[in-house]
Amino acid sequence: MPEGPASTLSSMIIAHLDLDAFFAAVEELEDPTLRTKPLVVGGDPHGRGVVATANYEARKFGIHSAMSCAEALRRCRHVVFVRPRHSLYREYSQHVWETVRGVVPTVERTGLDEGYLDVGEVAATFLQARKLAEAVQTSVRAATSLTCAIGVSTSKVVAKIASDHRKPGGLTVVPEGHEASFLSPFDIRRLPGVGPKAEQRLVAGGVETIGSLAALPEGELRRLLPGSVGRMLQERARGIDPRGLDLQTQRISISVENTFERDLTDRAQLHAELRRMAERLSQHLRDTGRTGRTVSTKLRYTDFSIRTRSTSLRVGIDDGEQIGELACGLLDRALTDRPGALRLVGVGVSGLASHRQLALV
Repeated sequence: MPEGPASTLSSMIIAHLDLDAFFAAVEELEDPTLRTKPLVVGGDPHGRGVVATANYEARKFGIHSAMSCAEALRRCRHVVFVRPRHSLYREYSQHVWETVRGVVPTVERTGLDEGYLDVGEVAATFLQARKLAEAVQTSVRAATSLTCAIGVSTSKVVAKIASDHRKPGGLTVVPEGHEASFLSPFDIRRLPGVGPKAEQRLVAGGVETIGSLAALPEGELRRLLPGSVGRMLQERARGIDPRGLDLQTQRISISVENTFERDLTDRAQLHAELRRMAERLSQHLRDTGRTGRTVSTKLRYTDFSIRTRSTSLRVGIDDGEQIGELACGLLDRALTDRPGALRLVGVGVSGLASHRQLALV
């Protein structure tokens, strides 16, 4: 698809990022023997369990999210079932989004595994936006070993559909002026906002594609979908979606980490690295007039498994030496529980609060 006309920095260029089979991908990182097996993260296949995520091997058998685990087992007798570990997924998710913010600062997370990026803040054209999206994918893969699909366009609705267009790991850019033609051939159910009832009405009226909805005469639209909902959905079908990013949620943590060129076991080197990162965090806290009550240390082992340890204080701190001391203690505790060489260590501070002192008079 051509890149289309250049945008300006004030124009809206939005990306939607969607991690590929996120829960299953994390489980495969934690246990690499699962990578070649059909895998379902979900409930009891002999009870009323539901599939949360299926890896791509399992999807070859028609297994998908929201399917009953019993049906998944019927479709593939040798599928592996793993119970969800949400705390682990939150750790990986936090790491992903911190990595993304290192490339594109303004982000709206809509879930652990997906969200919108304000690409127009840092890219002036769709060609630049493509390169930036590629940089995000590369950074996420390097930092977490996870892959993501990204869609880039002028609105949330087009970007979201575009991110699903080339999964897993694909990138689809829909430049300004090409939105409606890109959306046109997709099934109507793919349009965000079209629920089961609306889909039933539209299909019964002969509207089966997004393009058909976009071209629907006003009278027919009012008959099938009366009220403002119909007009809103038709605008979306034409690629018109004025929603910007929802930035109500403030950043609640900051962190620094480093992946080593070679795996490290030397405790003194690891401590020195943590203290160096603690000083960086301290400087950021002081620059922004904030303190943090919880200090965390992150470890990634040679098998790519991740462990974190944290401790919370009664009052917030911004002192690098204090943060470093706590981080080193957490690392020692983690390595006592599970010794081994490390590929990566990181330090994070959360429970952030403003703490600007008033000048004495």
